[in-house]
Amino acid sequence: MKVILVNGSPHEKGCTYTALDEAAKVLNENGIETEIFWVGNKPICGCIGCGACAKGLGHCFMTEDCVNSFVEKAREADGFIFGSPVHYAAASGLMTAFMDRAFYSGKSAFMGKPAANIVSCRRGGASAAFDQLNKYLTICSMPVVSSQYWNQVHGSNGEQVLQDEEGIQTVRILAKNMAWLLKCIDLGKQNGVEFPQPEKPIRTSFIR
Repeated sequence: MKVILVNGSPHEKGCTYTALDEAAKVLNENGIETEIFWVGNKPICGCIGCGACAKGLGHCFMTEDCVNSFVEKAREADGFIFGSPVHYAAASGLMTAFMDRAFYSGKSAFMGKPAANIVSCRRGGASAAFDQLNKYLTICSMPVVSSQYWNQVHGSNGEQVLQDEEGIQTVRILAKNMAWLLKCIDLGKQNGVEFPQPEKPIRTSFIR
């Protein structure tokens, strides 16, 4: 079993990485393979709503960044933890563009797989950013893994994040819960319990 942890910070080894690395260590201790995937610090274009990915192309037509390569990795993964710094009480611009395109073009890679989000901030805005990221999971039929508190860490650098004892404990418990749920799902599959078959989406608008 493997969990991909996505670092949505422009800083490869900063606060967000520190929290994700702590989660990865606990997952490894529980027999789960991990990979920390960094979105990088180059521009990531947002989704332009062209629909090419759903009209036969099978992936986003924009190939110059990491979105398509991540979606391909995601198809082989069993779970996910998405991490982002808090910018103006929201996920980073890089992470928002990344999530929009990854989830729109690669929805089938995520459905039915447990996931969670972790946000990192100096002081405020964590709850708003956390809520934003959770929306991607809950529109994609993903079991959302929880912890003892909302998954947030505080600090201006990695060392300060490690001093946030409650935040780091929350991350550790999240990782333990993720490992437990992955093992439960695996046991279920071994005993014939499969994820429900999706229904064909019914799309309506508020003007009808």
